[in-house]
Amino acid sequence: MDRRPLPRILSSGSASLTRSREIARTAADNATDVLHPLITVTRGLRLLAGAGRQKWAATPRDRRGHVLFLVAACVLVVALIPYGPLLALITVMGAAAWRGRDRTPADTGPGEAGTARLQALYEALVPHFSVPEDPAPSFSHGGDWEKAFGTSYAFDGNGRLTRLQVSYPAYFTDGDPAARARVEQVLHAKSGRGREYHFTWDEESNQLLMTVLAALPTTIAAQRFVTAPGETVLGFTDADAVRRTVPVQDGDETRDASPVIWRTGARSTEPHLLIAGHPGSGATTLMRSLALQALQHGDVLVVEGGGSGEYGFLAGRDGVLAVERGLGGALATLEWAAHETERRLIAANRARQAGHPEPDDIRRPLWILLDRPSALGHLAAADGRQDPQELLEVPLRHGRAAGVTVVVSEQFDSLDGLTATVRTHTRARAVLGPADREQVEAVLGTRPHTTPPPDVPPGRGYTRLGGGPVLRLQVPATPDPYDDATSEAHRQAVLDLLPGGAPAVEEAVPDASPEAAPEAAGESVSVHTDQLVKTPAVAEG
Repeated sequence: MDRRPLPRILSSGSASLTRSREIARTAADNATDVLHPLITVTRGLRLLAGAGRQKWAATPRDRRGHVLFLVAACVLVVALIPYGPLLALITVMGAAAWRGRDRTPADTGPGEAGTARLQALYEALVPHFSVPEDPAPSFSHGGDWEKAFGTSYAFDGNGRLTRLQVSYPAYFTDGDPAARARVEQVLHAKSGRGREYHFTWDEESNQLLMTVLAALPTTIAAQRFVTAPGETVLGFTDADAVRRTVPVQDGDETRDASPVIWRTGARSTEPHLLIAGHPGSGATTLMRSLALQALQHGDVLVVEGGGSGEYGFLAGRDGVLAVERGLGGALATLEWAAHETERRLIAANRARQAGHPEPDDIRRPLWILLDRPSALGHLAAADGRQDPQELLEVPLRHGRAAGVTVVVSEQFDSLDGLTATVRTHTRARAVLGPADREQVEAVLGTRPHTTPPPDVPPGRGYTRLGGGPVLRLQVPATPDPYDDATSEAHRQAVLDLLPGGAPAVEEAVPDASPEAAPEAAGESVSVHTDQLVKTPAVAEG
């Protein structure tokens, strides 16, 4: 017997049912707010009627006739006097509203466990917020914590602090980062580890606000984001950190998320990016995400110093000019990129002088993605060849005017190998993976206002664009689709973003000489070499 298919409403209507339930719940909440006075009066009338029935049941039988006569006399008097029924109705409604009001006892303060926790936290802050010369210190051993904390605190269901506002004395050196760090460490330790805290210092009012941050979502995969040309989504951050949201597909539902937008191009103040992290921190994931977004409007050059083949899925795709893993191919590709930057500058300058718009062949953005340049630098030093980072000087210095964007990814233990030009011109920074506050400060230029997260998933870290604030960051999941450990959903999400074109097949390199064989075996063949040579490599004078 053939199995009958399920009705459509049961097989494909779950999303519609969910939305219907949400709409009904919202309508019920709004109706409750509008009808709250009527509900209060109705509850009061019910309570008054119940009290009347209880009073009548408690009245002896021999006295009930007298009570009925008294009630009838009162009703007659009210009916005969002017405006009597109206006044009686107002009186009854007022009594019902008073009787039906919500008399739930308000929370007068923390419980015994909460009071003990606040007192312990207060005692721990005494050495930092008190001096012997203060005649009336707000922080003293055995003092009252309500003077410092007031009522600006909140606890979760487990009795742990989720919010605390501290009023500290004016003589505390809140402008000293070291003094701030000591206080933040005490609050972090005493409020409970295993969570991420955010600290806001109001130096004008001498107030410190500590809040517990929710974990950033890790379920957002690579997808087409709603952005304008020249805008790239680095990842997602807290809702109150940015003023913009974009719709994203999070699993089976669509919701609004708060993105970290990095702007590139001629009007960008931070046209180049530096990514730092430990192995497995998600730096390569961010590089792949940037490559997929860049291919929507521009061309991409990929130079991989680690040689692990994390970008092999890009080979042969439209817009991917080259994917290089060897030293020789990397030097040739970066040399072409330097000449292409010069050519674009000269062509744009000539067009402006002649009063013409820029040529079409220089309008398409060019992205240079360089992963672990220090590894290539070590190989170049061993062979006595030029460091690939030296070829980035022209794209880094003049890339903004030429429409060239450079993204460099390096590990923490090799950051010292970056040249001064790379460190100077990569003003957009991202730190991914587990890192202490000193490491984050060394890359971003300032410490974050949050404590290090206890659990760091891949792609989790901090970012700072130029002189802006430090933001928490979670990179969209963009794994290598050819990796066996990749889930089918994430693999398909990445493959759907790839432009047309078949993956390139590396041709066998003929054995020209024994000396050339090792070098040829370690380098990948450039992809779309016709695109690299169709433009003059040397700029005309």
